[in-house]
Order: sequence, then structure tokens, then C-alpha cells
Amino acid sequence: MLRDFNKGRSAARAENGMAATAHPQATLLALDILREGGNAVDAGIAALALLCVIEPHATGIGGDCFAIYAPKGRNPVGLNGSGRAPGMAHLGWYQDRGMSEIPIENPHAVTIPGAIDAWFKLHSDYGKLEWDRLLEPAIKAAEEGYIVADRVARDWARLASRLAGDAVSSQSMLIDGRAPRAGEIHAQPLLGKTLRRIAKQGRDGFYHGPVAEDIVARLTELGGLHEVSDFEKVAAEYVPLASTTYRGLRICEIPPNGQGITALLMLNALSGYDLSDNTSEVDRIHLIAEATKAAFRRRDALIADPDFATDAQDIMLAQSEADAVRAEIDPQRAGPFGEIPDITHRDTTYLCVIDKDRNALSLINSLFEGFGTGVSTRNSGVILQNRGSSFRLYEHPNKIEPGKRPMHTIIPGMAMQGDEGAMPFGVMGGHYQAVGHTTLLSNILERGMDPQQALSEPRSFALNGKLELESTICAETAAGLAARGHVVDVNGAPLGGGQAIWIDPENGTLIGGSDPRKDGIALGY
Repeated sequence: MLRDFNKGRSAARAENGMAATAHPQATLLALDILREGGNAVDAGIAALALLCVIEPHATGIGGDCFAIYAPKGRNPVGLNGSGRAPGMAHLGWYQDRGMSEIPIENPHAVTIPGAIDAWFKLHSDYGKLEWDRLLEPAIKAAEEGYIVADRVARDWARLASRLAGDAVSSQSMLIDGRAPRAGEIHAQPLLGKTLRRIAKQGRDGFYHGPVAEDIVARLTELGGLHEVSDFEKVAAEYVPLASTTYRGLRICEIPPNGQGITALLMLNALSGYDLSDNTSEVDRIHLIAEATKAAFRRRDALIADPDFATDAQDIMLAQSEADAVRAEIDPQRAGPFGEIPDITHRDTTYLCVIDKDRNALSLINSLFEGFGTGVSTRNSGVILQNRGSSFRLYEHPNKIEPGKRPMHTIIPGMAMQGDEGAMPFGVMGGHYQAVGHTTLLSNILERGMDPQQALSEPRSFALNGKLELESTICAETAAGLAARGHVVDVNGAPLGGGQAIWIDPENGTLIGGSDPRKDGIALGY
């Protein structure tokens, strides 16, 4: 599809390698690593570490990580680096105290961070360059300072009150009580010190000794149940990927405890409809919204850590379930919502890299909420995630239990053409991510868009009783959806953000896109 040159920007095109991230400096770093001889894993980890400093509201070493890596000519591998509940986190403890949910700005929302262990496991098996090189740019940015980007500044200001609520965070992450503004320079020297320790000591520099002890001390101070032994047990796991076939490509996702199978169920259900440009925008948005409602009802009832609960994967990926979802969709009328937690879109960073050998990496790292809990450690500069707020405090597959991983919204994706990686992709935005994957793939595979066009398209999301529409969706379309019974909410806030790199099968070149809703860019060489 020829793009409209009156708006937007062209896709990035390159031959030797490409990176797409949510921040220009991270993209440039990934390219530097590739040009120095590093592979996709090296470039992705280096860029991600830098993003943990310069995009601090979205990601951090106190969060979790998932990855899909497709080595050239080999089956892709999935890595689950999500954290677990503390060993003392028994459901009865919370119920005895009258708790019905875990607040987002609460020490009980902090699961044991899994990101650093995931980075080291992935690098140990597939990386090439030394850790000193990979972490040096992040260390320099933390110690010497970095320029705050525009979207980062906007989100930082929106989240300043969360940081102000923590005495430590307010000192390290605010300037005279306010968020840094776009163009200002901000430093995180304590985080730089911790990254130096990790570069020297490896993953043990985080999970053993002063850093882990500092995290536990801060959480204990606030009433958490965490122990140093919880950190010593952290181990990311390779997992068999869940997949389905959509419009001729095999689409791979991380299985539960992630929500990737929700995207696969939506794709299976929507494969029975025409979502190309032969279909009106009203019809296309309506069908995706109705598939979202039906798929999310199943997600919220079933998805949990498969080590503790019935695996939802066989149920949700059965053809009969796709048929059942289609049976619930009225093509002309909006149907009911199921239970979706009343929380806003979450902050995450996603990136993808393809190197000269056509190894492809899809990598995502998150604190869940913007700045997670908003709680920082006193001596190590770690901002703590709040992924544990997803746990249920009643009998449910996703109820909290010792050592259990909560249901996760963050999902990296990988499209495969036979045994070859065709496109690493991801769309950030909390619950929206499953819908974002579905919409992005449909835009590319059915509407003929390149990754940049597909990521730039207006978005919609059926959530919490409303159909959210970005302001770029025209009034006529909004009226048409309202006429079908949707409670339309035209929201000026952007929905998510994403990156994708397509391997052009005809020319063998790379075509990349980075979401205009973020600061990032896709570049190749």
C-alpha cells in the first residue's frame, strides 16, 4: 500500500541489520552493537538496559521480561522472565487482614523482579559481546545524565504524584517536586552504581548481596513479605511457544502466565471475517471490539501460572473456542462486556532487532504501572514493579500463592514463515496488547500495510464498558459505532505503542516501523 506522503513517515529500510525501539538513543545503540559484530541478542539487551535508565517510567531492572528469539533457520525459543510472589504470600494472610485486592502502590504488589536473570540467561545461550560493553551506555546515562525525551516527559509529569508519594523516589526522580521536563538532563547515579555491579558480577550482582538486601529492606520497611531467599531462587525459564496460523504465517506468543493466547484466540476467531479494506472501518472496528470482549472474558476466567492452575492454552486455542467466539459476535450490534479489571493502560517498553544473519529478537520489559509502585530502594536506585496487583485475593486460577507468577499483560510476538523468522513485533499498552497484536497483524497481512503504516493507524479498544477511540478516528465512524450500541469514548490519549521489523521475502531486505505515539524510531544499516 502506497502511504499518504502528507502525513506520517516512511518505513525504515535496510539490508544488513535493523533495530526498532521506543527511544532514538536506544535504537542508535542497538545499531552500534550490530555494526561492531554483536548479534540481535547483544543489541537488544544493550538497548533495553539503556531504556531502563532513559525511559524509567516504562521499564527498569526492578521489573520483568519476556523474549522470543528466532535464530536463523531454527525454531524460535520463548523465554519467560516474569517474577514470582514471595514465599510468604499465602492467600489467607491477605484475607485475614480484610484485603479484597492488592493496591498498585503497595509493597504486596511487588513480585520478585525477573528481568536481570532473563537478560543473562538469554545472553549466556545466544549472545556474543561482553557485558561491560553492553551495559556501558546505560551506566554512563545513569551516572552522567541523559536528555529527557518528549513522550517520556509527558508521562513522567502525569505520574509525578506517584513518585511524590514515596520519600526516596521523590528525591531521586523529581526536581523540586516536579517531573523533569523535555530537554532537561536527569541522572540516576545509584542506578548507575547498581548497573556497574551487575556488569562486573553478573546476575548475582542483583540477586545476591547488597542490591537484593537493599530491595528486601525497603519492602520490609513498608510491610512487605519479601525475603532475600526469594531473590536467590529466581530463574527465568524457556517455554514452548503457543502459536496459530493466520493469513499464511505462524504467529508465536509466550504461553501463560502471559496473555499471548488471548491474541491467538482473537486471530483464530477473526480469521472467519474479511478485515481488509473491502470492509468498512465501522465494520472492522466493530468486529475487533466484539472479538475483544469475548476473548477477554475467557482470559480473565482462565489465564494464570500453569504451574498452579489448569492450563488455559488447550481450551483457548481449540478450534471450537474460536467458533464459540464467532457465535457470540453479532455483526450489527454491540454485545455485553465481561469482567476486565478497571485499570488504565500500562507502561512498558518493547523493542525488536534483526541482525545481518537474520537472527530475530522480540523483547519486552515492564514495570507494569508507570514507575511501577512508585517505590525506590534507598541505596541501589531500583524502582520496584507492581505486577502482583494482577493477583486475585479469592479463589480463582490467578489467586496469589507462594512462588506463583501473576497473569501478565506484556507479550512479545514473532511471525514465522515456515522455519524462518518473518517479523518480530510487539504493541505496548497493558490490556490493549492482545488487541494491538491482532490489529497490527491484520493491518499488515490483510490491508497490505508496511510496519510503519500499520503502527500509525488509528486505534480502538473495547474496555470497561466503553469503546475507546483515538481522536484520529473520524466523527462519521464514531457515529456509526454508536448506532450499533457501542458506548463510544473519543479519547485524546494514545493507545499503546509498538515496533515491528518485516523481512521482505521478495527482496530479502528489512522493513521497520516504530510507533509515532512514542519517541522511538526504526533504523537500519
